Amino acid sequence: MGKGKGKSAIGKNIMAQVQELQEKLVQAQEDLADLTVEVTTGGGAVRLVMSGTQECREVTIDPKLLEAGDVEMIQDVILLAINQAVHESQALAAKQLGPLAGGLGQLGGGG
Repeated sequence: MGKGKGKSAIGKNIMAQVQELQEKLVQAQEDLADLTVEVTTGGGAVRLVMSGTQECREVTIDPKLLEAGDVEMIQDVILLAINQAVHESQALAAKQLGPLAGGLGQLGGGG
């Protein structure tokens, strides 16, 4: 009979750990929305700022790039900036959320 109570206490402990982990995850996601990465491409002709949640916040294009009139080159430089910003933003998110994922393996005491 004592075993049942022990299991209940373990279950409550795991639930408390899950709740704490959920709260930390929500906070980390909110923090990511405030963090940004900034990339430049085309020798500084295109500047892009993206949040840790992959929301584009700012795009700046040097007017000189537009004067060149090479549409394909402009598209390539913008595409490169977007892809680079997404990759850097994903890396930022992984860095921020990674420690929380490690906590999942420790639920229940690992025993």
